Amino acid sequence: VQALAGGNLPKDAIEHLVEALEQELQSGADKEISSLRIGERVMSKLLQVDDVAYVRFASVYRQFKDVSQFVEEIKTLISEPPGRSGKS
Repeated sequence: VQALAGGNLPKDAIEHLVEALEQELQSGADKEISSLRIGERVMSKLLQVDDVAYVRFASVYRQFKDVSQFVEEIKTLISEPPGRSGKS
């Protein structure tokens, strides 16, 4: 949720996103869910709703070390087709 702070997404849309993510993760057969899987799903959901929030979250989650990693991630965002099926 912190990645969405100051963005244009209404509070109810953020709540819906979080609820959908929780439901998706809880509906799986696994009793334990790895933090890797949670992080990847969060990035996937953010990518669907807010590019800036996605980059904010990815920068922390993937532990970007320098500006070049930001640039590469943004280049990937720009070059992907609508629907962004390349990220999950």
